[in-house]
Amino acid sequence: MAFRDVNARRHIGLQQLSSLALAGRTLLGPVKSCKFIVDESTNQSTLICSAVRLIESLDLTSAAGQLLNETIQAQTKEFRTGMSTLLFLVGAWSNAVLECLQQNVPVSAVVTVMSEGLNSCCERVQCLQISIHDVNKELCSGSVRPKAFKTCQIGHDSLLNPQIFFYFPKDFSAPEEAIPINSCSHQDDGCNFNKCLVSPLANEIASLFKPSGDRSTSVTSGSGVSTSSCNRQKLTHSRYFSIPEKSHISSQQGNFQGSFSGQSSDACECSGLGQLAMSLSHGNQTSMKLLQSIVVCQQERAECSGSSQFNIAEIVTCCLLGLPESYSCVASGFVTLVSPEQATVIKDFEGKPLQILLMDGDLMEQYRHLGFNRPCNVRTILDHPSQAGDLWLTSMLDILISFEVNLVLVKGNVCKNLMARCISNSILVIGSVTRDVLCAFGQASSAQPVTYLTQLNASCVGSRAQVELWKARDGRAMDLGELVPVRINVQGIHLFTAVLTTPVASKLQLIEDQFWTSVYRLHHALNDEKVFLGGGAVELLCLSHIQTLAEQPLQAANKNAVKELQRPWLAASVAEYRPVVLQALASGWKQYLSVLMCNTAKAASELEACTSVEHHLRKAADCGSPSAYIFQEFRRGNLLGGGSDLLANHGEVLKIYDNVTAKTEAWRRALDLVLLVLQTDAEIITGPKKKQLLNSKASSEFMFL
Repeated sequence: MAFRDVNARRHIGLQQLSSLALAGRTLLGPVKSCKFIVDESTNQSTLICSAVRLIESLDLTSAAGQLLNETIQAQTKEFRTGMSTLLFLVGAWSNAVLECLQQNVPVSAVVTVMSEGLNSCCERVQCLQISIHDVNKELCSGSVRPKAFKTCQIGHDSLLNPQIFFYFPKDFSAPEEAIPINSCSHQDDGCNFNKCLVSPLANEIASLFKPSGDRSTSVTSGSGVSTSSCNRQKLTHSRYFSIPEKSHISSQQGNFQGSFSGQSSDACECSGLGQLAMSLSHGNQTSMKLLQSIVVCQQERAECSGSSQFNIAEIVTCCLLGLPESYSCVASGFVTLVSPEQATVIKDFEGKPLQILLMDGDLMEQYRHLGFNRPCNVRTILDHPSQAGDLWLTSMLDILISFEVNLVLVKGNVCKNLMARCISNSILVIGSVTRDVLCAFGQASSAQPVTYLTQLNASCVGSRAQVELWKARDGRAMDLGELVPVRINVQGIHLFTAVLTTPVASKLQLIEDQFWTSVYRLHHALNDEKVFLGGGAVELLCLSHIQTLAEQPLQAANKNAVKELQRPWLAASVAEYRPVVLQALASGWKQYLSVLMCNTAKAASELEACTSVEHHLRKAADCGSPSAYIFQEFRRGNLLGGGSDLLANHGEVLKIYDNVTAKTEAWRRALDLVLLVLQTDAEIITGPKKKQLLNSKASSEFMFL
């Protein structure tokens, strides 16, 4: 059997992947450079900052482009984060594989060694995972156990101001080997893992946590530093650092007039999940504060038990065009947009309890539920077909009136004619409502969803619903022209709407994407119960690990290859090309870190960024434990230039963290896509033509197996 790589010198698929990924280089990292996407048919532009929106806007006619789109869509559907990392690594590793092909490295060796290298990296970086269970418990209770926990100072992002502490397990700093402190280049207080710092902003922060009406300021002042334990005092007037108390925020949850502004959510910055949301927000202040408001309300409902309770099904968004971004807030209940005709009905409903009906399907005459089997051999003949529609409209309206239904929430579409008749009879019908919203209203109002109106009975109708025009932070009801925002609520409902406002039409999609990214990062962090060190720390350890593997002696690498592959004929080829392929894999990590530093303005050029990365690699090797060195530099704020933006008058900084599963899956998907495209151009030739090829001039292009 003969094997030939058709495009060994010019692999079209990999070149297409590299070109497509090049368009998303500025989308990498917490500080993104947004792009304008212009629709040639309408000349309208949209501002984007995510890889998924970029790929959706590109003309992907090639097979490689379609595969890239499907890969990013799969990552989006499962995680809603990590798409920019996936897109960049696809381009970086495509270029790396092309360089391997230029050096005549066999495809089999590229696939085997790269897959082996990435699997080894995923195992190696487990030491940089931090469990959030004990972290959140300690943060909410306010107590520190010196024997079981060590504290460390967290770095900061220049876009964020709040002070934050995380407490790491005692054995985290050196999970697999002892830390040779004497061999490290830093031997000052930063190498002491038992150092504890107290924020000098304690007085200011504590004043934000007190319930309204209580303005006492009895809090700790100053800071205590100890080499063995933390002597920090408790904040006696903080509901997050002492005994949990009922605050004014929880009382607003059941109040129909209450909404939580995204600009006044500082009260939750010291809650466990609030801090975690801050660190996972990657510098997006608006999304972070809105998410913190939701977290506070959900924790208040759990009576500040300290448990990591965060229900993503209770969150919906509503985008409003024409208001300043400072008007963004979180409102209890369901905020949506309706037509001006529907708004006239709402004005009569304000302050009145309404009967609510939930429809699990379309409110249309032709709608049939999933799995419906039409009767066979049945024909319906009408003398006046036009009267059939009127008959259905009349019967449906009579049913709603007979049960005194005032409000109908429909999961699917609504018949326009029925909508008009309902408006004339003071019945509000709202379509395209998500299943989570229907479930929330069903639990709060005791309403039971029905598929058809003919199934309606008295037990299916809920009560105590309220509707009003949505009011901005200044108390004004907003009329935005074609659509009017309204708020639907039931006392005790477990539903929050993030109202996202902007005066720029092209930013609506951008703001919504950023908010949901922050929400899903917190959601996945709680599901994983652990997070990664952010800011390129994990990728730096991968780079260090791959370079160490590449420098292993050929004999040792050969033994490992034979043991893992159990195919000696392939192991010899793999061992020969192993250093070259591993260096190619490492080049992808190096490009990632370089572009990350350039995008965040930590380096003026990629050359300067590469120099900084090499500097850290040398110091990590000299330290003897790369993972311990990376953790030490991370908490000092010096990793990849992360400590250059210290907060004014304070030595504390805020570091970012990453999701574990979403990040590693983005790596795997990126490499799987590159290797898939690499192998698609392989041509396998079998049969009697093998001997002819062996004697022909083209025999040099083939590998005979």
